Amino acid sequence: MADTPVIYVLNGPNLNLLGVREPEVYGRDTLADIEQRCVKAAGEARIVFRQSNHEGVLVDWIQEARESADALIINPAAYTHTSVALHDALKTLSITVIELHLSNPAAREAFRHHSYVSSAATGVIAGFGAHGYELAVQAALTKVRERA
Repeated sequence: MADTPVIYVLNGPNLNLLGVREPEVYGRDTLADIEQRCVKAAGEARIVFRQSNHEGVLVDWIQEARESADALIINPAAYTHTSVALHDALKTLSITVIELHLSNPAAREAFRHHSYVSSAATGVIAGFGAHGYELAVQAALTKVRERA
């Protein structure tokens, strides 16, 4: 672990539309609002906060995290239910991985009940809206400190 822990927070497809896309499901906070929540929750730790609508870009960032991050938080969005590529990339990590969802996929449509990401994650946080990101940062920092 570096002197200053580095936590990657990766966000999948359509999360760039937070605040306007189905606010009754995903809330009214924008992705920029959520990034600020993460930075505040991280304290002295450094947050690397990114979003992409492209699966391969997310895979590239996960691979980058192998060398650059102390923990990784990922909201894979729709890729949760479809991406073996994200699963395989996450399995290469030896750092804490937290799967994060704004809503609770288990309480939604049946096609959202299966996650390809969960089996590659240390833990899952779901259903707490934007506050879930703060919980994930706190959990990641706890795990980083435990490993130090």
